[in-house]
Amino acid sequence: MRSKATMAAQGPGILHAAQHQSQVMDALGKGLSPGARQALVVWLGGCAGWVFSMVVLGGMTRLTRSGLSMTDWKFTGERAPRSQADWEAEFAKYRASPEYQKVNRGMSLDDFKFIYWMEYTHRMWGRVLGLVFAVPAAYFVYRGWVNGALGRRLGLLFAMGATQGFVGWWMVRSGLQAAKNEWETPRVSPYRLAAHLTSAAIIYGTLLWTTLSLAYPLSPAASLPAGSAAQAGVNALRRWAHPLAGLIAVTALSGAFVAGLDAGHAYNTFPLMDGRLIPEEYWAMQGWRNAFENTAAVQLHHRALALSTLGGVTALWAASRSLQLPRPCRLLVNGMLAMAGLQVVLGISTLLMYVPPSLGTAHQAGALTLLTLALCLLHTLRRNPAQAALRLRASQMQLGTPAALAAVLAVGTAVTQFS
Repeated sequence: MRSKATMAAQGPGILHAAQHQSQVMDALGKGLSPGARQALVVWLGGCAGWVFSMVVLGGMTRLTRSGLSMTDWKFTGERAPRSQADWEAEFAKYRASPEYQKVNRGMSLDDFKFIYWMEYTHRMWGRVLGLVFAVPAAYFVYRGWVNGALGRRLGLLFAMGATQGFVGWWMVRSGLQAAKNEWETPRVSPYRLAAHLTSAAIIYGTLLWTTLSLAYPLSPAASLPAGSAAQAGVNALRRWAHPLAGLIAVTALSGAFVAGLDAGHAYNTFPLMDGRLIPEEYWAMQGWRNAFENTAAVQLHHRALALSTLGGVTALWAASRSLQLPRPCRLLVNGMLAMAGLQVVLGISTLLMYVPPSLGTAHQAGALTLLTLALCLLHTLRRNPAQAALRLRASQMQLGTPAALAAVLAVGTAVTQFS
């Protein structure tokens, strides 16, 4: 990237154009001092890391079958048991639940305390995150460090975070209802689990993107000279990076259905499933529900998507070898290849070892790590300022954020009304 001194020596017109480019790409950080920008980056980056830890902790809670240990929910938080009588009361509520009756009958109070503390920690970790987000946000607004564009983004993030608590309880409630038949294992709805995980991933992705936009207002791709070999390489990489990021997201979403059905505890061989590439039970159900509720179909689809993702990342890496690219882009492509390979190894190992919580949690963390690298790559590939300006003008109509906010609030309302 050329320095300002070099561009100034070449002429004031070039320096003015570079400054205009930076302003166009920096709508969220307009008017910020370097110190204010750094404080916002550290805060939002920390919140993104906190959400990452929430997703990992949520996976551990599910894998230890702790998520249904708390049978009620309050938006403001639940007080943890303090006395023996408190613990007996909580345990009595759990003993009346379908999970205890069919899965954990005979569980001791000490065993119950373990799963209770797992779920309680997960819930309170999310509520503390709300304070970590809201209190500094109020301070930054008071200092005048939040402009209109950033304010709308932060408002949307706060609403999404609040709604996530409702979505989580909406998910848990589905596992507290009586089973439809005597042989069905009580578990949360895979659809609601997928919605909860997807919502968390969207919050995380929005926080990450906002942090990167404040930290790096001008992307490496946007700073390249027009018509250069590096610009051509970035254009070629961009064409494949966007659909690949979509494939990574879909693969992660399919993993939520595997988790929701406990499908990892079936067909614990690889690459064959019950001695076949396509198991006989693949068409066990009729219609579209087969793809989401049939254990054999759900696991086969996740396997296929995971291997397709590995193949797509490998192809992107191989193609990038012949392209002239900025160093950050190349490093991220290399990182994606390494993470995709590790993620497939983790997935196969988790399956072959009948889903131990440690490997299952690592596999979920790996999925989010791969998605993180893909989002970072897309951020380095953002288009040139002229195209960004067109998008900025469209966004200045201010229809996008209110519409998204209305949708988030509608979800929050719906999940409190319907079980």
